[in-house]
Amino acid sequence: MGTIPLYKDRKWQGWYNSPGSYEIAKRYGGLAKSSIFDGLFPGGRTEPATLFGMDGRKGPRFGAAHSGTVIEETGHLAALFMKKCVELASVEIIGRETQKVGITIAELNHLPPFEVPLKRERSYSPIFASVPIVVSICTCLTCALVRDWYCFSMILLGILVSGASCLVIGSGELLFTHPQPAQGSPPGDGILTSEKEIVFLKGDESAVNSITRGRFALRFSSNPNYHDIGWCSVLLMIQFLAQLIFIPQGTLFGQFMFVTSLAVSWGYNIWLSSLDKESIQKDILMEDILKEPKLTRYVLCTRTSMAVFVLLVARPEKPERFMEDLLPNDTRVWAKWKANVIERLREGEKLEFHSEDWNDMTLSDEERCLLETLYKDAQSAYDGFAEYGCLL
Repeated sequence: MGTIPLYKDRKWQGWYNSPGSYEIAKRYGGLAKSSIFDGLFPGGRTEPATLFGMDGRKGPRFGAAHSGTVIEETGHLAALFMKKCVELASVEIIGRETQKVGITIAELNHLPPFEVPLKRERSYSPIFASVPIVVSICTCLTCALVRDWYCFSMILLGILVSGASCLVIGSGELLFTHPQPAQGSPPGDGILTSEKEIVFLKGDESAVNSITRGRFALRFSSNPNYHDIGWCSVLLMIQFLAQLIFIPQGTLFGQFMFVTSLAVSWGYNIWLSSLDKESIQKDILMEDILKEPKLTRYVLCTRTSMAVFVLLVARPEKPERFMEDLLPNDTRVWAKWKANVIERLREGEKLEFHSEDWNDMTLSDEERCLLETLYKDAQSAYDGFAEYGCLL
């Protein structure tokens, strides 16, 4: 059931006696809102996109370079975008190596409308879907030939209920939505931050918004109460109870036919579950919503060089805030290094350092050694930025 919203023809391919009707009823019955369905399917109510695994994931922190906006926890699409960036081929910036951090520069040139109907993927060959359908129909007819009406009716019930449920659940319209930014908003440039990956989003506020605040949605004609899905869940529950009661009344051969139909359907459901739904969602995001943004990924060998590289790329209004977010270290050595680097960036000077920069007699030998290391990290980041600046 979870694959139905992603595939164009999947809603027509559910006409087989499927196992797990009780679990499906409990899961999707939670969408329906009324006193009857609250009693039948107790528990918290959720949105369709979350239930189908197309929303609800927690994304990385976002900090805007110009407006100062900070979103501590973005959403599902930002998490997908970050994963997509991690998978990219990268250019490594040479330097001292401790903990490598990836930095992706994403140029978002397309401005998505505030609501986009999404095209669904064409499902795999109908030959695969026809296997459980043919087996269910054949076992049903075989039971009729041997006059095992209990097993015949229960297999037929499973076929009809499963097919009707797929049609109802597949009737939802897949959408992308994101909020409209305020008029006169500054450029939306900013960074998504995780422990081992940084993504710099460069573009209009509307384009950046589509990643940081956008979401997938499923719109049903029965919104907001979803009574049609609730009644399908009731039918699935009736199917489970009826098969539990009446299949033991059938012949041994009829029971074997019933189990055969379930076994083939179970195998087909396992194959459906193995399909990478996350990969399909990432493709929809990159191709249908963002229209293939230009992505360039670099790998910095220390978090210090990463922070300097980010400042060079983002050119934030308040570099101190960015620096503190990326490197919260607050000893006097770190404070001196941060102040010097930020001052040079503000003045547009090169980040080239010499012995007089770290030979501060007010510092101990260990502190001077650390300061030298930090300056060399900053210079390696600057050299990498200068060498590959044409790619930015």
